[in-house]
Amino acid sequence: MSGPVTRSILPSGARRLWLSLFGIAILSGCSSLYYDTMEKFGYEKRDILVDRVEDARNSQNDVQETFRSSLERFQSVVDTPDTELKEQYAEISDAYEDSKSSAEKVRDRIDKVEDVAEALFDEWEDELDQYESDSLRRNSEQQLDETRTQYNQLISRMHEAEERMDPVLQAFQDQVLYLKHNLNAQAIGSLENELVNIRQDVDALIRNMEQSVSESEAFIRRFREGG
Repeated sequence: MSGPVTRSILPSGARRLWLSLFGIAILSGCSSLYYDTMEKFGYEKRDILVDRVEDARNSQNDVQETFRSSLERFQSVVDTPDTELKEQYAEISDAYEDSKSSAEKVRDRIDKVEDVAEALFDEWEDELDQYESDSLRRNSEQQLDETRTQYNQLISRMHEAEERMDPVLQAFQDQVLYLKHNLNAQAIGSLENELVNIRQDVDALIRNMEQSVSESEAFIRRFREGG
């Protein structure tokens, strides 16, 4: 790449790809180095925060679809008792692994949101002391308080939804482990009995994810309108 990269050169899609690739290289070392370097390229912490909230929102949308699909795959095992038992085990084992991978991505995205938010608020607080104008300082401090309140509401929603993944994953894992050592019709029957509770947990998870996604979208809109 020749010359410095600026926000005016790269279209949105290419910019996000470049940010992702650059982030992989830098974040493995030090977050502060990453943020300092990105600032030199014209990307403030607030820009990175919005990008990461969008990424978290997208991963939460994805996890809803993955858990829905996994539940259907568990149900299909119950509904097709004539299928080979090994095939049945492989089907729900794959469903569990897909759900686990999707959940890990959600957790990773939330961690990244928290990391940049902490850096942003620390920097914002430190820079309040640099104002000469009392009125501008008070205005900036008020904006900081409002933004932090909005963020705390957002991250609380994200964690509530994140916690809802655990009972579903545990239920999936329990069934996979049980079938692993009990490949018989009776074991398939036990799965059918548990599916009612699993479905309720998946429904609760999806409701919480939808609320978190809505909160993310509202946060993104407020930040963009404010910027």
